[in-house]
This record gives sequence, C-alpha cells and structure tokens, in this order.
Amino acid sequence: MLGVLPLLQGCFTGIESTKMITEKDVKRALEEMDRGKKHVGISPFADSLPAWRDGKPFWVVDKQARLIFAPGADYDIDSLALEGKQLNYNGYVARRQVDNREVVDLMFTDGIHTLVYPTGRTLEEISNAAFEVPFLVDGDMVDYYASMIVGKTVYVKTESWLTLEGEKMDGRKFIPVVITKVSAGNRIYPLKVEFKTSDGTQAMLWMTTGSSSISGRDFDSLFSLTDVRLQYPEISSETWARIVDGKVAVGMTKQECRLSMGSPKSVRQLPDQTGLREYWHYDGGRYLYFVDGLLKEYR
Repeated sequence: MLGVLPLLQGCFTGIESTKMITEKDVKRALEEMDRGKKHVGISPFADSLPAWRDGKPFWVVDKQARLIFAPGADYDIDSLALEGKQLNYNGYVARRQVDNREVVDLMFTDGIHTLVYPTGRTLEEISNAAFEVPFLVDGDMVDYYASMIVGKTVYVKTESWLTLEGEKMDGRKFIPVVITKVSAGNRIYPLKVEFKTSDGTQAMLWMTTGSSSISGRDFDSLFSLTDVRLQYPEISSETWARIVDGKVAVGMTKQECRLSMGSPKSVRQLPDQTGLREYWHYDGGRYLYFVDGLLKEYR
C-alpha cells in the first residue's frame, strides 16, 4: 500500500493528464445517476405561520433561545431557563417601524410569562412553510413525523449511529430496524429518531426535514422503506456483509465501495497506457485506489 503515489507520479510519459473531480462533481454525478428513481420516503411537513393555531406547541432545544425574546416587565432575560421546555404560540402583533414597514412580533407563553419574539420581518416575508423560529422545534412537525414512521420497519442507510445519549457507536447499514420514537432534536437537526434492531440494540440518528438546507440528513438519506439489498442482486453475500459493516476489500467495484463508504470527498483520475487509475479521497486521510474500476489499494 505504501509508495503507490510516488510510483504513479513517475509513470507519466507527458501525454497523460490528471483530472481532479471535486465533491461537487461527485454529488452532481450521483444526482444524475439517481434521476428518474422514485423515492419512497415520506412527504415533508408543511405549515405556514398564518395557519398557526393558538396553543401550537414548540420545543426549546437550546439554552440560547432566551436571547431571541424581547425583555419583559415580569422576567429577566438572563435568568430565563427555557431549554427542554414547551412553549405555546399565542398569536402575533404587527408593529410599524420608522421606515413604515409593518413587522411582526410573535407571542409565546411558557405558562407563566408571555414571551415576545420580534421577527424584524413582514407577515408576507415569514408566511411560508420554510420559516422557523430560532432554537425552537415545531411540536406539530415532531408529531407528524412520529405518526408517519414510529412502529415501522425501515432499512437504515448509514452506519454512523449514536447512542440514545448522543455518543458515537458502531452501527451497520442496510439492515432492518424498527423506529421506536421521534422527538425534538437540536438547533441544527430538528428531529431525533430512535430505533432498535432485531437483537434489541437501541440507537438514534439526527434528522432534518424537507425544508432544511442541510443535505444528506432527511428521511430518504437515512432510511429506506424497502430492502436496499434487493436492488443489488449481482453483489455476492460475502461482499454485502462487508458493505453492511462499512468495510472494503481488494477487488470490490466502485459501486460496492460507494455503498460501503459513501461518496468520496474528491476523485483523482490518472489515465495511462495500461488503463484508468483512480483515487477516491475521504476525510481523515482515507483513500481508495482503483485500477480499471476495481479496488486495488486502500487506507
């Protein structure tokens, strides 16, 4: 495995070219491969602010949430301890600014205080399904996803599992699991999805919604409602066992390696007179080295 790079660099005759393919190129190629395939996930939750009902629940998922609210006469902002609590929406008021814009303040209650969140935006600007209140997770959204997937058997598509306390643990991909609970997540990933395997192992994953700008963490990216194995009948049972554990072996195809390790950060192609040599680079210094489409070396 050692010394491969210097050897390859010394083989150039002057007529070869080195092509660097970036992560964006890889993503675009995968999207093209996936074009036309029908996703069988769940429809994203959609709820715009004008339709919010009085009492609509929100979960506070970060202690910094206190900083979004205006000072109140009956509480001190610095002493508010809101993390983990449920707030309820209590309507909005329009307030005209000096520039004549009519901005909206949202009202919430924790059962004791009325908390005011000045959005700084007009009703028109915030009247879409993508609007989110910082540090709060929509309780109706949590309930929607829970009603759609809790109790279902799905196939997990990543081995990067977490314990129920949020610590990293060894996982497996493309195996059946049962979704046991969906709850409010954190400021980045609004949903915490808990599941268990057939042997009773419990784990969880952070999940985004369809409105999130973060890619690769929505339901379709993390789970499949159908057995992924059935899509690849040409892959041997021995190789599939490696893929499930996130491992590779010399002789595996690029498709098999992508299933096992995910898409590379970048790809370097080195064509020469004997064929096409290709490096896939991953975070942490890991790489895969292919010759004519088959894995030759890896780290």
